[in-house]
Amino acid sequence: MTPGRDDDALSWSGDDDPTLDVGTPEVDDDADAAPVTDAAPVALPKGFTAVGQGSGDVGRIEPDGSVVMPGDREPMSNAALISLGVFGGVYLLYVIGWIIGGLRLEGTAMFLVSAAAYQFGLWIAVLAPVFWFAAVFLLTRRSPTWVRIVWLLAGAALLIPWPFIMTGAVGQ
Repeated sequence: MTPGRDDDALSWSGDDDPTLDVGTPEVDDDADAAPVTDAAPVALPKGFTAVGQGSGDVGRIEPDGSVVMPGDREPMSNAALISLGVFGGVYLLYVIGWIIGGLRLEGTAMFLVSAAAYQFGLWIAVLAPVFWFAAVFLLTRRSPTWVRIVWLLAGAALLIPWPFIMTGAVGQ
């Protein structure tokens, strides 16, 4: 028996060709580290559950074929986007109402408070709808959509521009 003959069965001729080298996967300095690969994310169809090591890295396949990984936020529904637009418009109208109504009452209010105090209060009232909308939008990011809608409804009820409603757009 010739030496090296047993190894011939486990190799192809030309295996040592340097143009066929595909490289080796990168590894960290740790001995326990797994090779780093740029594979597509692992995903399971609806109804399947991943168990064991690395199951937290398994995503879900949506009906449209996209993969949603754990920790990814779900996009807002069309109804939620339309509701946000409507509430944004309402709050913008509230800002305009507070400006018009507040400026109409400026002469009358000077008998009660100083000019500086009135201006401060007016601009706080004008900016309140903007602050409310921004606070609800930012603080309810991880909440269900109905919670965001309830807080926006509460703000729409609390921030009504009463000076505009009471005096109207027509001057005194």
